[in-house]
Amino acid sequence: MSSGSNSRRRIAAVAGVAATALVLSACGGSSDSAGEDGVLTIGTSDKILTIDPAGSYDNGSFAVMNQVYPFLLNTPYGSADVKPDIAESAEFVEPTKYQVKLKAGLKFANGNDLTSSDVKFSFDRQVAIAHDNGPASLLGNLASTEVVDDTTVVFNLKSGNDQTFPQILASPAGPIVDEDVFAADALTSDADIVKGNAFAGQYKITGYDMNNLVSYEAFDGYQGILGAAKTKEINVKYYADASNLKLDIQQGNIDVAFRSLSATDVEDLRGNDKVKVVDGPGGEIRYIVFNFNTQPYGAKTADADAKKALAVRQAVADLIDRDELSKQVYKGTYTPLYSFVPEGLTGATESLKGLYGNGQGGADADKAKKRLADAGVQTPVTLSLQYSNDHYGPSSGDEYALIKDQLESSGLFKVDLQTTEWVQYSKDRVTDVYPAYQLGWFPDYSDADNYLTPFFGADNFLVNGYDSAEVQKLVAQQGTTPDAAQRQKLIEQIQETVAGDLSTLPYLQGAQVAITGTDIAGADTTLDASFKFRYGALSRN
Repeated sequence: MSSGSNSRRRIAAVAGVAATALVLSACGGSSDSAGEDGVLTIGTSDKILTIDPAGSYDNGSFAVMNQVYPFLLNTPYGSADVKPDIAESAEFVEPTKYQVKLKAGLKFANGNDLTSSDVKFSFDRQVAIAHDNGPASLLGNLASTEVVDDTTVVFNLKSGNDQTFPQILASPAGPIVDEDVFAADALTSDADIVKGNAFAGQYKITGYDMNNLVSYEAFDGYQGILGAAKTKEINVKYYADASNLKLDIQQGNIDVAFRSLSATDVEDLRGNDKVKVVDGPGGEIRYIVFNFNTQPYGAKTADADAKKALAVRQAVADLIDRDELSKQVYKGTYTPLYSFVPEGLTGATESLKGLYGNGQGGADADKAKKRLADAGVQTPVTLSLQYSNDHYGPSSGDEYALIKDQLESSGLFKVDLQTTEWVQYSKDRVTDVYPAYQLGWFPDYSDADNYLTPFFGADNFLVNGYDSAEVQKLVAQQGTTPDAAQRQKLIEQIQETVAGDLSTLPYLQGAQVAITGTDIAGADTTLDASFKFRYGALSRN
């Protein structure tokens, strides 16, 4: 617990809202919900793991956090650069000291004061809990958080000149929580968070039926950079089946559909004059993670052999046909990706393109066959490959059926393809259950570092057994190199190195797409390079 907590206020009473199923009060184009004081309904097939910022590091959970928690720094609409949000100022006062001054008079929706003590508490608990599914790995350079006074806090960093730290304060590691509602050393239940009304973003949660319906009301105490929410009430409806999501946006039963419709559905909706398809820049990537312990010839298998294990990973890379996946499954809404940092970001390379397959982006079965034979690997190799059937959109089944076919048609692999729902999947993947498995990545901030540190840094998010001291040193170095040209060279060097080790295999890069009713404005405003979908930008014309 933060210093000074003994003298701080305690909640006398909280008007909790039961987390029960709610009736949608307004949908589609109903006339009584028009204008700023109206109600909008958003549909999604994403899933929430938890709304405790220390316990989740996924798009579905962060989508909620973006609306209801305050951040010290944030990205204004239309930008990828961070600026003070509930902070008045934020700057390096020394190479290893980043000082933030809060705006005066900040409060949570429950009436509690929001001070630097809450800020210290929020970051201390991230580090202390270090949950397997949480974002604590982003705070690897944070040595301590120091309270100077009620509105001033200093972050003491292990390495100076951290070029990413301001961005991290706007990332999933950055939500500021109420120290009188959240536990210091364990996750707090969603029910207790909602009951405690521990929110201070553009919205507060007024009803919470997890992964069924979440209701929001604009919080008039928000003093951040995004300004007041355009719409007073928002309902978010969660869909188990994306086909029902498409049907509801077509029929006007919901106002916005965001994540995730199939590429075929999006293509079909572009020809529907009752809806608008809004496209935005995307940093999303799709990739296969290899578990270094349980993959074929992995460190914890009976026939462990690092050389053979590497050959298996590299042979998979030789056989993946990205162009076929892009065109056949995603109709071009995802494009081939040949490295670990997506195209468009400074330092991005195509390090995988020349190393694997035919050297020009295509597959090469002969090359894969020779690679396995040279390592003494008997074929066909049995590979257990897992994907989530409910988290990355309805096309995941087609995507992984095609990957299975690409591997098996070579005669070099026999793929045991399995699928699991996301809530269980997210638990299994960090406990050596899956030898190889699907993940997608939705960036926390628009910098190459966000595609490097979480994957390849010490105590990385993947928990897949990959541990390279050389890569970890380079990852840390690029993050603290102020010279832009030098930093770019380091980012390129990291990609070349991990391309050889191949702990993950990136293969597709996607865009952001939202479908709205024709009377809905603001989707184009929030579909920006921050990669954050902020409900406060949406309104009915």
